[in-house]
Amino acid sequence: MFEMKVFNWFFIVTFIVFAGLQYNDPDPYLWMPIYLYAALLCWLSIRKKFSPRAYWAGFIVYGVYALYKVFDENGLLDWIRKHNAQNIAGNMKAETPWVEETREFFGLMIVIAVLGLNYIYLSRQKKRTR
Repeated sequence: MFEMKVFNWFFIVTFIVFAGLQYNDPDPYLWMPIYLYAALLCWLSIRKKFSPRAYWAGFIVYGVYALYKVFDENGLLDWIRKHNAQNIAGNMKAETPWVEETREFFGLMIVIAVLGLNYIYLSRQKKRTR
């Protein structure tokens, strides 16, 4: 239980920082809520508030958007096939569209993974308390 609190506090801070870094992005209206919603679910997890519907809403929205990022014109497949999976972490400023799209895909994967771990943990906790 202590480990999950540390895990969630780490990701609350991380997701809030990620949201803040979106301020000067071309689409902050999209990415700030993505990261802040994930931070909110992590915070609710610490408070032992569990809403499976809230998690499933996140999984569906983030999953559909991630799938879009895979097949987008400058998305993950484009980065792998046309750009030989070039380094996307070398420069903080995304100077090419495929770098931006690929980073966004991996951001979604981080959010989905964190929410997935929380969902599994909270589901098991709920079953134990029945």
